Amino acid sequence: MEGTLLAGFVTSNPENLLFSKVLNKGDVFVFPFGLIHFQYNIGHTNAVAIAAARSQNASVITVANAVFGSNPPINPDFLARAFQLDKKDLQERFQLENKENEDVIKL
Repeated sequence: MEGTLLAGFVTSNPENLLFSKVLNKGDVFVFPFGLIHFQYNIGHTNAVAIAAARSQNASVITVANAVFGSNPPINPDFLARAFQLDKKDLQERFQLENKENEDVIKL
């Protein structure tokens, strides 16, 4: 590895604990399977890291795309409640459009 990365993951409900660490050359960090995780270059140069998955068919799920871009769309009333916002706040934070008399959230 080269550069400096901030890596972390969030445990599942109900704790939702954040575990993170600044990684430098020679450091190792393991992301538990199925948890939301991230890595971010916090250095002043490019960062290079080696990553491995436990499957040859590893995939990526982008949380925002999955939640706000589902097909069919998730009812905005449900999303507002899940994010503890009222529908107006949700509309202000995300582009909300009316499609065939159904509210649809767009990123």
